[in-house]
Amino acid sequence: MVTAALYGLGTAVPLLIGAVVGLRYDLPRPLLAALMAFGAGTMVAAVSTELFQPAFEAEGVLVAGTALMAGALVYVVSDHLIENKLGPAALGWALMLGTLLDGIPENTALGVSLSAGGGLVLLVAVAVGNVPEAVAGAASMRKQPNFNRRRAILLWTVTAVVLVLVVIAANAAADAIPDRQISVIQAFAGGATIAVLADSLMPEAYREGGWWVGLSTALGFLVAFALGG
Repeated sequence: MVTAALYGLGTAVPLLIGAVVGLRYDLPRPLLAALMAFGAGTMVAAVSTELFQPAFEAEGVLVAGTALMAGALVYVVSDHLIENKLGPAALGWALMLGTLLDGIPENTALGVSLSAGGGLVLLVAVAVGNVPEAVAGAASMRKQPNFNRRRAILLWTVTAVVLVLVVIAANAAADAIPDRQISVIQAFAGGATIAVLADSLMPEAYREGGWWVGLSTALGFLVAFALGG
């Protein structure tokens, strides 16, 4: 359980650091855009290799594809409801929602993989992706009217704690969770991740940085893919 807690902290601490940076500091727009684009690239690699592929190989395109589309649907509907309530200020909350929707299944897979002596590569990939997502989400929250920094830090802290607890719980229940079910959960996370990229992270990175952010996205993909190889 100690190892699972440490791995959980390995995903949650970068998330919390990114949130604190985004909430407290005005990062240069090019730097923020580069971070978001880099994180988007790592998430593209994670979807294709760590999240969807295991389900595709284990269950086939019908089951894996259904899980993928369900994840995308849940995120898109949830994001739409947030936008209707918050309007243009919704981006930060949307990114935090995306962090939970893709982070919970990813951390579940991480906790289970620890029982087989693995998990390091997935840990690094998740941690790398969490930082820019949290920076971007937290920085966007600051633009809201009546912004409350303490409340925002509390929400990001709760998110981080939830992710740690997910790793611990998944590791404790590893023997009872079939690998095929884990792969379907990962495909669901992949769908949510794709929706996050399309709806929030990539458009905002391009808006803040412009034409060159594609290079940062490609670099993020390369780094994550190399770690996975």
